[in-house]
Amino acid sequence: MELADLPPLREALAEHGLMARKSFGQHFLLDLNITRKIARLAQVGDGDTVIEVGPGPGGLTRALLETGATVVAVEKDERFRPLLEDVAAASGRLTLVLADALTVDEAELAQGGPAHVVSNLPYNVGTPLLIKWLTGPWSPASLTLMFQKEVADRIAAAPGASAYGRLAVIAQATSHAQLVMDVPARAFTPPPKVDSAVVRLTPRADRPSPQRLDALQKITAAAFGQRRKMLRASLKALGGEALIAAAGLDPQARAETIDVAGFLRLADAWLARRAA
Repeated sequence: MELADLPPLREALAEHGLMARKSFGQHFLLDLNITRKIARLAQVGDGDTVIEVGPGPGGLTRALLETGATVVAVEKDERFRPLLEDVAAASGRLTLVLADALTVDEAELAQGGPAHVVSNLPYNVGTPLLIKWLTGPWSPASLTLMFQKEVADRIAAAPGASAYGRLAVIAQATSHAQLVMDVPARAFTPPPKVDSAVVRLTPRADRPSPQRLDALQKITAAAFGQRRKMLRASLKALGGEALIAAAGLDPQARAETIDVAGFLRLADAWLARRAA
């Protein structure tokens, strides 16, 4: 059997009596036109290794395999084992890992080589997984990820936008982030209450060091934890006006107006104060 010989996804789900589980944040993407477009946007192909989280019945998995890539699929829900094992047998390039993606070692999954992450992420773990990939010890070659539209907007938001916050700063300090595709709720089974969007992130050449990234996370947590306050108030515990002056910023400014470079200067100033 080859990929083209596999039954349509709806038939495969019906045959196994499978439905999406709300507790896992599952919404199936069964439209192969959409999954193939996501695979194209991911820019993967022969020789590439892709880590996919939450493949479910394997719609995006099939599209990724069609590109010639090798796929490591991490699935927490063991109900999908038979469907994904059928896909693995048909392609010869799919490895199924039954595990929680929040706890797996991606470097081990990629066997020490570079790997791209392409996923229709379960809604309830999308943001924690993104933070793990952006700030953890393992750095992906690229990330092409589907989120709720609201979360996607927060990742790509510019300073001054209502969606701009801590997630945007961390994402854009570590990656070039771009919203590349909108996906309406009706494209999913069952349809969620909100639309979705695909974000593509590629690592920055000047990605902050782990120490600098830790400092950035502390600064942004404080600044956006009290986003309606001026920086001199929200950052008081971390150095207040002296810290802000060292970063060349206005102490009366609010966090949502400070660009990524400004937050990196705050992180550097905080590290310098600690080292003094």
